[in-house]
Amino acid sequence: MTEGTVAATEGAAESGDALSHLEQEGEIAADYLEELLDIADLDGDIDMDVEADRAAVSIISDAGGRDLQKLVGRDGEVLEALQELTRLAVHRETGDRSRLMLDIAGFRAKKRAELAELGAKTADEVKKTGESVKLDPMTPFERKVVHDAVAAAGLRSESEGEEPQRFVVVLPA
Repeated sequence: MTEGTVAATEGAAESGDALSHLEQEGEIAADYLEELLDIADLDGDIDMDVEADRAAVSIISDAGGRDLQKLVGRDGEVLEALQELTRLAVHRETGDRSRLMLDIAGFRAKKRAELAELGAKTADEVKKTGESVKLDPMTPFERKVVHDAVAAAGLRSESEGEEPQRFVVVLPA
């Protein structure tokens, strides 16, 4: 084997290792969340995936997800807390910090679509007026979605302020 072939093979192995590590995170998270659902006596199916270099776990319900709304809470507050607890469970098992994303009853997917639309509309407004626009405070997840949508529209954005009042500013070109 040539040096280039060895490096390419090692790179592929590292990529596969990263994927298997993320799959392991998803498995640990799924086990943790299954126990939680059993304790809470809630029905839900757990779906695992790997998205954008992070494990993604979703709890979905056949019954419209009304029971699962308890796990989402007001404005996703309970969901955020469960995500952090799940990340801690993964960390306890692996020793590594997890960036796992948790979605329950499609809440985060719906929120992502709404925020992407907000980012695109705000970018259009900034293009028309030539003036920057400050958005309301958001969670890190929400800000990331808006930043991505603004970048896709060809503009820049920045986060300003301190948590929990950190917000996005969309800037003219």
